[in-house]
Amino acid sequence: MTSAQTMLASAILAATLLLSGFGCASPDRREVLSPPGVIVAPYDTSEGDLLWAVLPPVNESGTSFADPLEVGDDIVASVQGIRGVRCVPLNRAIEAIRFLGLENGIADTSDAIRVAEYLGVDGVIASSITAYDPYDPPTLGLALALYARPGQMARGTQAVLDPKSLSMAYTDFGRADTMRFGGEPVSVVSEHLDARNHEVLMSVRNYATGRSDPTSALGWRSYTASMELYTQFAAHHCVGRLIDEEWLRLARQKRNGSFRTTP
Repeated sequence: MTSAQTMLASAILAATLLLSGFGCASPDRREVLSPPGVIVAPYDTSEGDLLWAVLPPVNESGTSFADPLEVGDDIVASVQGIRGVRCVPLNRAIEAIRFLGLENGIADTSDAIRVAEYLGVDGVIASSITAYDPYDPPTLGLALALYARPGQMARGTQAVLDPKSLSMAYTDFGRADTMRFGGEPVSVVSEHLDARNHEVLMSVRNYATGRSDPTSALGWRSYTASMELYTQFAAHHCVGRLIDEEWLRLARQKRNGSFRTTP
């Protein structure tokens, strides 16, 4: 056998061994699914889920980049994902405020109750966009106020609130306790979600679990690379904080031995 033939045979053998090695040692790339986190409402739903409506947010961010209708749709989607609560489409809420002449927003609790009665819902969420910066790292501020119809949303679940259940609560990143939409909403939250904050990033990562492909190039960070996805996270986060407040409100009322629709 000539030296050229020997070199060719060696190359063929090496290629065969390399290919067979890939075939035997290739990792198992089967998709592993993880369930996303679920928001659970504290209300007694033995007679059916509660029905809420979301009003289009008021843009108070100081920038025209924010689209209140897109943000409102994301809030609706987040409310729709609450276990124990359903939500009417945003266009029905827009129809209601136009019919009632409330285009300038909710002035007090009576306005919110008028919307609730017109739509036949148990609760109404009024909101505002307090900050909006779509550039990486993004920032989004949202303030939500939940109004309840008299006699509705006053009954909580029979289970006693376990403080451990709040260990995975949507941590408050700067609540403004003085913020009010007029009147007395049953619960209010205000969040400033700056993606430079590591605690916010941890919440983004938790939210992305079960909602994104962990093997993709960006993984969970796709939610900070896209303002559309980041807005979905922010809406879900703020709605989760609102439900945390409702758990605490009903727990306080149960401890006091009475149920009311105002704090």
